[in-house]
Amino acid sequence: MPISVAIADSQYLIRVGLRHLLAANSTVELVGEASDKSELFQLLEHQKPQVLIFDYNNPRSFDQDDLAKVKSISPETGILIISADNDKQSIYDILEKGVNSFLTKECDEDEIFKAIQATANREKFFCHKVLEYLLEKSFGIEGEGCLPTPLTPREVEIVKWVAEGKTAKEISEIINISTHTIYTHRKNIMKKLKMNSTSELVLYAVRHGLVDSSLPT
Repeated sequence: MPISVAIADSQYLIRVGLRHLLAANSTVELVGEASDKSELFQLLEHQKPQVLIFDYNNPRSFDQDDLAKVKSISPETGILIISADNDKQSIYDILEKGVNSFLTKECDEDEIFKAIQATANREKFFCHKVLEYLLEKSFGIEGEGCLPTPLTPREVEIVKWVAEGKTAKEISEIINISTHTIYTHRKNIMKKLKMNSTSELVLYAVRHGLVDSSLPT
């Protein structure tokens, strides 16, 4: 079954571009579009998409406070932000509201579909620019350094793939072990590192050089 997706963006050209991009990929199905919050809330009353692509960065049409109502109307819908916002504090604020994924409008097709897949699976996906902002807030950007962890080589490998946005199914196919085993490894990794979310794991991977935080978005 394709992933059901809705778009909420005040910019006509962005909606058209995303519409054509999604139409060309059989793994997703566009179930609706909205240009303002009224249209969005009406859409969500009739459709419960797995993923909502949302840009909050136009107060006349959408804003951060709309997310609470989105979650109220359709709590199972994952939220993927695609925005041109580059204000760090604004990005921090929106991430604290429980969005699943965040891309800038400079991101490419591959990143968009990886983010949709991750969001549909209730996982996190951040572009490199957003990861850098999160690193500055949480740790400050540091050198790679050594990896002071009790993780096994297999666990380190899995952390790397998770940070690069791979789903459990994709990782299982890459390293040829079952999806169930991937989930077991992830549970053990989170316990060892005393982490509670995938976003913390992604930050850990970038901080320790398991993925390249300097790649362009």
